[in-house]
Amino acid sequence: MIYKETGQYNSNYRSDHAIFPLMQDKIAFSLLMLVAFLFVPFVVDSYWEKAILVPFLIYSMAAIGLNILTGYCGQVSLGTGGFMAVGAFSTYKLMTTYPDLNIMIIVIISGFISALVGILFGLPSLRIKGFYLAVATLASQFFLVWLFNKVPWFYNYSDTGQITVSERTMFGVPVTGAAAPPYATYLFCLVLVVVFGFAAKNMIRSKIGRSWMAIRDMDIAAEIIGVPPLKTKLTAFAISSFYIGISGSLYFAVYLGALEVTESFDIMAISFPVLFMIIIGGLGSMLGSFLGAAFIVLLPIVLKNFMVDLVGLSAVTAKHFEITIWGLLMVVFLIVEPHGLARLWSIAKEKLRRWPFPY
Repeated sequence: MIYKETGQYNSNYRSDHAIFPLMQDKIAFSLLMLVAFLFVPFVVDSYWEKAILVPFLIYSMAAIGLNILTGYCGQVSLGTGGFMAVGAFSTYKLMTTYPDLNIMIIVIISGFISALVGILFGLPSLRIKGFYLAVATLASQFFLVWLFNKVPWFYNYSDTGQITVSERTMFGVPVTGAAAPPYATYLFCLVLVVVFGFAAKNMIRSKIGRSWMAIRDMDIAAEIIGVPPLKTKLTAFAISSFYIGISGSLYFAVYLGALEVTESFDIMAISFPVLFMIIIGGLGSMLGSFLGAAFIVLLPIVLKNFMVDLVGLSAVTAKHFEITIWGLLMVVFLIVEPHGLARLWSIAKEKLRRWPFPY
């Protein structure tokens, strides 16, 4: 009954196409934002920051980017880890080259650099699709990781090949480096995710978003009705890589602080988990990006607390269960509910609207 639309009328086109057409959704989202911005920063500790909140926000940003490309435009990509590496190393080079540049500007510029790289690797999408495009993006993953690993200029000729973040502040409070308090890193990531999440939602509802979905559903028909395929696909690659680059920048500068490219951006460490996020959460759904990221981040913690701490099994066994659950859920969702957890939430809201009356 809490989702009944009784008495809620839309008197113009703008209100009819609002992001939250129901008052209940607006209230729920407003309460969520109030809790996220005004309550969580005062109670968050280093464990919640490093284990749950910051990884969730960073992976949500990466999942939004991949969902734009794969879920909304239909272009399969396995190069997420490579594009995140572009964002991370761009941040490192900018921080070392311009020591006085604001960290927010550095993160956004890193996103634009990733967007340029995404356009370059998106050029083959005009001629190939499906499995062949997935292989092409997989090649970009291996090439970019190899490039950052083999060219010493990217890690400033360090003997170890490791890059380390320096301390940067926002409004006098450190947001990178060992001295950064948990609330500062959390808020820094949260602001970026909320701002760019709204930007992505509005892009999807705009002309360019409708063009992406037209290319996804039937590219030949879309071209016949006037949708330019090359421009549309390259725009999807650019915007997707921009979001993924920002996530890579945050992954290095805010979350890890130091990394080696071969270990941190491996296909099994980043590319596949982000792909699993949008499959389990829901392809072509903004909500699905957040639900998938939450699932992937929380699953290993739940398994560790239950299987390792409570039952007494080894951590290796828990990791095997985690991978098995990923695989089983992907098969189940692809067969039973291709739109993932977001669709299940949508069905639950439909039932709440009609309750207690049957369909």
